[in-house]
Amino acid sequence: MFIKITNAGGYQYVRLVENYRENAKEKQRVLFNFGRLDLLKSDPAFKNIVKKLSDIVERTTTENTEAVTIESEEDVSDAVIKNWGYIVFRKLWEELEIDKFLKEKATKGRKIKFDVDKVSFLMTIQRLIEPMSKLRTYHQRNKYFGFEEDIDLNQLYRCLDFLDSIKEDLETYLYQKNRDLFKMVVDVVFYDVTTIYFESCRADELKNFGFSKDNKINEVQVVLGLLVDKEGRPIGYELFPGNTIDSKTMVKILRKLKEKFSIDKIVIVADKGLNSRLNLKMIKEAGYDYIVASRLKNASKEVLDEVFEQEGYKRLDGKSCLNAEEIYGDEFKYKVLERTNVIKDEEGKEFKIEERLIITYSSKRAKKDKEDRERLVSKAKELLENKGSITALEKKGARKYLKRKSKSEEYVLDEEAIKRDEKFDGYYAIQTSKKDMDVEEVLGAYHDLWKIEQSFRVMKSCLEVRPIYHFTESRIKGHFVICFLAFLLQRTLEYILRKKGKGISSERIMEAIDSMNFFEIEIKGKKYLIKQRTEEGAGDILNVMKIKGPKNFITYEEGLEFIGISK
Repeated sequence: MFIKITNAGGYQYVRLVENYRENAKEKQRVLFNFGRLDLLKSDPAFKNIVKKLSDIVERTTTENTEAVTIESEEDVSDAVIKNWGYIVFRKLWEELEIDKFLKEKATKGRKIKFDVDKVSFLMTIQRLIEPMSKLRTYHQRNKYFGFEEDIDLNQLYRCLDFLDSIKEDLETYLYQKNRDLFKMVVDVVFYDVTTIYFESCRADELKNFGFSKDNKINEVQVVLGLLVDKEGRPIGYELFPGNTIDSKTMVKILRKLKEKFSIDKIVIVADKGLNSRLNLKMIKEAGYDYIVASRLKNASKEVLDEVFEQEGYKRLDGKSCLNAEEIYGDEFKYKVLERTNVIKDEEGKEFKIEERLIITYSSKRAKKDKEDRERLVSKAKELLENKGSITALEKKGARKYLKRKSKSEEYVLDEEAIKRDEKFDGYYAIQTSKKDMDVEEVLGAYHDLWKIEQSFRVMKSCLEVRPIYHFTESRIKGHFVICFLAFLLQRTLEYILRKKGKGISSERIMEAIDSMNFFEIEIKGKKYLIKQRTEEGAGDILNVMKIKGPKNFITYEEGLEFIGISK
């Protein structure tokens, strides 16, 4: 981006121009047209800009106090865009005292000679504002105003190794800091698992082939287990080999909650993928309670008889769930069954848990179930037209609606299976060991499970955790520490804004911060900064964070002072 003076019709015009590529060709487009240069020289507004620049020069140099005038294109350098919006996250970084923690860890028994705080923050802020590889991060490091050029590429990679080595201590520190700084109450946690794939087909102890939730069949992956609080803020995470099934991740997570975070009482909310009898047993043995989705179609005949028996269902009180219709549709009812869940461990010993099974019916869910089933039936009919491909498929998805009596017979549509599934349209079940919670509280907690699903979407889209280009285990783990720090800063900022009545989405926050830029230009050998117009929401973010934005026109030195004060 640069200021360009062009000749047209016998006049000179002053324009702000940027280069861009289209169909492999470099082109230019005008971002702002200041107008004719001869008229601008007599325009009070333009004169004020020139006078301001002149005043800046007079205050900052004794060698030349002549007024700055823009006579030709050669007087003004190409404009370089420098982001200053990162100071919003830098302020959070320092309020959490991450800088002090990293520097302290770097000096204890480690021969680290570079600034781990600066390098870690650079990788974190790049992950937030414009996710890219570490190599590109290194080449783009100067896009952030005030970042010195004394960072080399090797420091970024070494910093990942360092972050991997302190991950557990950093997690514990941030949990305690969040609890003290924001009065974080952890009485309900949401836990879920996702997969993160790699641009590689080479498996090892961590990266491995497994069931991909991104439908990446031929790429290795790792399994990520994430804990978030009821505000959507991350508490901690664990990485597992790529072939680990969801239910096998619970042991390590429970140990983290109990030993690292010293949490004695908590309710764990999770989806049906984590609902195994041994997991429920471990949760109770740890002294915790659970709210989990139940596999209703696998329930006993006694339970299913109760599901379809309409007597005993109740409707939610509109006062206790004000947005019930929005969540569940125009019809919602529930029934509570008291039961004893008998669990046998690996040695055959019985373990009994007193539970409530909350069966629900929602017209909104019924509509979705019907649409999903009809889509699978249509797909099944398409498969019947190409029967040669059916045998290679597992019995899931559309394949579950096909059957044949013997291997010698052809596949046909399984009408009985379709009718059987149709009976369950709209029905869902949640089981909980927390018997002193109201039904509305249990339903509300389970409904809030969307917060962790949203967390995975934000991590995978906005922060672009995937795909990963690192190959050593330490660098991979260090990369996830950076992602965790970025996600923590983002969610903390959203929480602070929400508390102040400024509900701004993740996407809008990042657009606003990405728009907080300077045009850095050099006029007759002197550097100046012109503040770029910011996106909607930028003012709210700065006000809530108590950051006074820079003036429209300042010297380079004043910009450095601004960054130093705001950090």
